[in-house]
Amino acid sequence: MPNRLIVIHTARRQLELYEGNRLIHHYPIAVGKGATPTPHGHYTIATKTVYPGGLFGSRWMGLSIPHYGIHGTNNSASIGQAVSKGCIRMHNHDVEALFQRVEIGTPVIIER
Repeated sequence: MPNRLIVIHTARRQLELYEGNRLIHHYPIAVGKGATPTPHGHYTIATKTVYPGGLFGSRWMGLSIPHYGIHGTNNSASIGQAVSKGCIRMHNHDVEALFQRVEIGTPVIIER
């Protein structure tokens, strides 16, 4: 798989997918609320799981920091908001596309 990188901008509520130095896609996201912010730092995709839907939507990509991940949602109105318990939420169609484009070990940078 190509050299891919995910960069998450919590203030802009945007996830970017890079291949090398080239931005290949960006997605709107929801991030952690004030009491439970999304943790900034450098992580990797540690797990990938397909779900039938529900709270975590249709896909879960667990980060190398326990209990945090990138996942879908059954509440698409939350995208663009700071409402989660620290996870990164995406529209289900977006998380499904991202899920296919990254593999375990893909670096994830979360910044303001």
